[in-house]
Amino acid sequence: MKEKVSVPFLLLAILFNVCLIASNLLETKVVQIGFITATAGLVVFPLSYIINDCIVEVWGYKKARLVIWSGFAMNFLVVGFAQLAVLLPAAPFWKGEEGFNFVFGMAPRIVLASFIAFLTGSFLNAYIMSKMKVASKGKHFSLRAIVSTLVGESADSLIFFPIAFGGLIPLEALGWMILTQALLKSAYEVVILPITIRVVKYIKKKEGSDVYDGDISFNPLKIKDI
Repeated sequence: MKEKVSVPFLLLAILFNVCLIASNLLETKVVQIGFITATAGLVVFPLSYIINDCIVEVWGYKKARLVIWSGFAMNFLVVGFAQLAVLLPAAPFWKGEEGFNFVFGMAPRIVLASFIAFLTGSFLNAYIMSKMKVASKGKHFSLRAIVSTLVGESADSLIFFPIAFGGLIPLEALGWMILTQALLKSAYEVVILPITIRVVKYIKKKEGSDVYDGDISFNPLKIKDI
């Protein structure tokens, strides 16, 4: 008998992929709000970590691993399509070539930084969330969500910014961007936590699922083990 995929899981997986693709495009813009310097990806990227927390909490690490790799694959696909579109000759009358190429013609180092940072941060987030759930016997969801996100987001920022912008942005500004991004994304998790808690409780009740990852492999490469 083939395993069925529930509608809530499917919708969260789709939303996870959309958030990742959108954040990659938004990362091309650096914004300044008061004394805070960050990338526009801050608007949507933290949602992927919140969704990751929900998936681990309800369906476990194995399902989260599947969704993380699907996000990686879809990002890779979009980047490939974008590069193809950039290479195609523009119509003589079209005036948007420069702006289009700036957004979609992402430098290889930014793509590399994004992929490595995403995989590292997402898997750290899922691993810590899973381990803390077992250790706490399912209690303290809020604490687990915040700690796992803080670690995951910090790792993501520590990897992404030096690879993507090292040598292009002053070292001091780069350090502030890393710190600011990690803290703001984690603060995002705290602010939206009441909604996350309600969503998780609703899905658990609807699905009748509350997985504890006991004797499983946390190897990120075991994609077929779902």
